[in-house]
Amino acid sequence: MKVRTFKIGGIHPDENKLTNDAITKPAPLPKVAVFPMSQHIGAPAKPIVKKGDKVKVGTMIGEAAGFVSAPVFSSVSGTVLKVDNAIDASGYLRPAVTITVEGDEWEETIDRSVKLERLEDHPELTPEEIVERIKRAGVVGMGGACFPTFIKLCPPPGSKAECVIINGVECEPYITSDFRLMVEKADQLIEGVKILMKGAKVEKGYIGIEDNKPEAIRLLAEKLKDNKNIEVVPLAKKYPQGGEKQLVDAVIGRQVPAPPAIPVSVGAVVQNAGTAVAVYEAVMKNKPLFERYTTVTGKQIKNPGNFLVRMGTSFGELIELCGGLPEGDNKILAGGPMMGKAVSSLDTPVGKGQNCITVLTDADAHRKEPDPCIRCGKCVGACPMGLEPYLLATCSAKHMWEKVESEDIVSCIECGSCQFTCPSHRPMLDNIRLGKSTVMGIIRARAAKK
Repeated sequence: MKVRTFKIGGIHPDENKLTNDAITKPAPLPKVAVFPMSQHIGAPAKPIVKKGDKVKVGTMIGEAAGFVSAPVFSSVSGTVLKVDNAIDASGYLRPAVTITVEGDEWEETIDRSVKLERLEDHPELTPEEIVERIKRAGVVGMGGACFPTFIKLCPPPGSKAECVIINGVECEPYITSDFRLMVEKADQLIEGVKILMKGAKVEKGYIGIEDNKPEAIRLLAEKLKDNKNIEVVPLAKKYPQGGEKQLVDAVIGRQVPAPPAIPVSVGAVVQNAGTAVAVYEAVMKNKPLFERYTTVTGKQIKNPGNFLVRMGTSFGELIELCGGLPEGDNKILAGGPMMGKAVSSLDTPVGKGQNCITVLTDADAHRKEPDPCIRCGKCVGACPMGLEPYLLATCSAKHMWEKVESEDIVSCIECGSCQFTCPSHRPMLDNIRLGKSTVMGIIRARAAKK
């Protein structure tokens, strides 16, 4: 099997795919569900319910509040307890709607049948209608970035989409939710790819999957053997192959320039595998995005697994479902160990981008004391963006904002490869994140003055 990969940098962390063979199970409904209004990049949704209102599964509770925004839907039926603030996965208090769960009554407009709807049987679905349905359903990128999906299907002036690339890579250690979804919902995924291709007005689609998922590669390739427009692309195991720019390089061999360039600047529209299934459900089943596949894992977790989770369910409830927290000190990550961020509370609710909850014991999470940089250059060799992480980190720590901007810090994808390879255990990613966020704020302020 010939495999492809991206050209610059990359690392090979231990996979720790503990839940590869764990068939996805529906998670129990929470007693109380919390819905942050910021489950996407862009303006937070605006709450449109008030205390005491009755809602059903699929009821809109927050409307999009800008072009780069997405509506939020209830995943439960019950009564609105409060419209206030709650801590989300970022660790900050955000506007949120809290609902007391009562039964499981769905909106009648949602098609709950298991019948597979095929795109070729629905000629009435124009590209414009597809984009509108995706927009109305609140579908966002489900790999973690949470960028509103409909926007990617509407390229900016000067750009033209040529292909859709589905990200089935899942290169981050521990996470298996996308793998299980590709195996368990292969037909829906394929129809979702077709819908995305029609919405983007392209004739070519690719599904990129790392070769540590041979079952998914074989299954999808078999189902697509007579389809000349969609190709399954086996990829070599290398982190961070799931990064958009790295995936475009690996699949079609094109390099995406530095920001503000995006994948469609070189003709590619990149969507996550989970997003493709959500698109199928939105367009064909009139089902808003209110549940997702999520992995709950960790070396000391008794029963790690994959779950179909309603949004608003707390991290704590899912961890209890897997046997509870191990004894001693633990770090709970929203995401995997490379790019995931520690949460401050077990009450943190699952949102649209929550593909994994990783529990690390103190032994796994404890950082060693940093030593002085030994100028080995390993971070430079590992950086998939061709940057100089040691320089960006040092200058960020010294608040040299003009210097790090000139050194292209905004191109950093925050993958953590530099910090992973550093023999001196320097907190490079921490400092680079500080520098990148500061510089992006400076750039926005500069643009606002023009």
